[in-house]
Amino acid sequence: MSEVTYAPRELKRARYAVATVFCVHGAVTGSFATRVPWIQEHAGVSAGQLGLALAFPAIGASVAMPLAGRLSHRFGARTALRGLLALWTLALVLPSLAPNLLTLCAVLCVYGATAGMSDVAMNALGVEVETRLDKSIMSGLHGMWSAGALIGSAGGTLAAHIGADARLHHLLAAAVLTAAGLVACRWVLDLRPGEDEEPPPRFTLPPKSALLIGAVGFCAVFAEGASLDWSAVYLRDVLDTSAGLAAACTTAFTLTMAVARIAGDAVVDRFGAVRTVRLSGIVATLGALLVVLAPNPPVAMAGFGLLGLGIAVVVPLAFAAAGRSGPNPSQAIAGVATITYTSGLIAPSAIGTVADATSLVVSFGLVTALTCGLMLFAGVLRGADRTRAAEPDAAVARTN
Repeated sequence: MSEVTYAPRELKRARYAVATVFCVHGAVTGSFATRVPWIQEHAGVSAGQLGLALAFPAIGASVAMPLAGRLSHRFGARTALRGLLALWTLALVLPSLAPNLLTLCAVLCVYGATAGMSDVAMNALGVEVETRLDKSIMSGLHGMWSAGALIGSAGGTLAAHIGADARLHHLLAAAVLTAAGLVACRWVLDLRPGEDEEPPPRFTLPPKSALLIGAVGFCAVFAEGASLDWSAVYLRDVLDTSAGLAAACTTAFTLTMAVARIAGDAVVDRFGAVRTVRLSGIVATLGALLVVLAPNPPVAMAGFGLLGLGIAVVVPLAFAAAGRSGPNPSQAIAGVATITYTSGLIAPSAIGTVADATSLVVSFGLVTALTCGLMLFAGVLRGADRTRAAEPDAAVARTN
């Protein structure tokens, strides 16, 4: 393959472009999540049926994510991301159109598939930009995703408050986000494979290099999913908190994660990925213990805040480590993404199952045990540290 050097200005522009892509991706999720009650009522499904339908995005993502690497190989990273991101933003319209459970499950599978493929493509490009800049940016990129989710949630909350039809709301949101994504993709790196580089397989199991990395991500995403879906319930049922304060706990948890991710790159550059994750594991475990032992709502809320702070940078570093773990970054990233998506799928139901058999306090004892895994297995994320080599081609990108 031939090589071309990117000027510092081009790399900086590419960084901002991929950050915008992350923000757009998160905004779609936030826009959808806030209108789930409207979608449930429109489709006429029960709470149990809705729970079944909401499993299909993760199923669709897990099946489709391995295709992202092949699409990037065939069309180039920029073109593939542009197309996949547009499919994802446009897929926002589909769930609100579903008239019944069957169609809702089908469109949510498509929704998840486009989400997963665009997720892999943008994370692969993020790792490439980080490598060429030789500074940590992955945590900040995921922070931009969280910021986008908050923006999308705010728009959805306003739309719900004024009683707007979700079909109109999502049509307008999809139009705006598609346009923003297409503009941002103009300046991402246009990476292309060499003529003799073999395309990745259409479907494959996660490579061995991704399994341990994915396991660390699994622990963090499990704690995240448990906290997002159950923190308000925990405060209400275990500590007899008002509905307003319980909801505020979930919002605070989300904000803590977003701020920690945006600020996390400086910590990673200072201490390295492994020490950062070990420290994060300590903070997350302390937070989970506070939740389990909390005698009153303020202590529990502080625990959830520390939990969000502790797990915030783990998944970005897992993607960064996967992107440097083998000859096919997209395949490794897809493997880690599949494992983390699976964790996010099973966490809420696992917490509920354990709580039904025992109590919510015991359920968050399980979360505490998993956060300990962050400390024990942080070493597998060593690949997230960039090699600060002095080669003159440190800022070289691949192109035809």
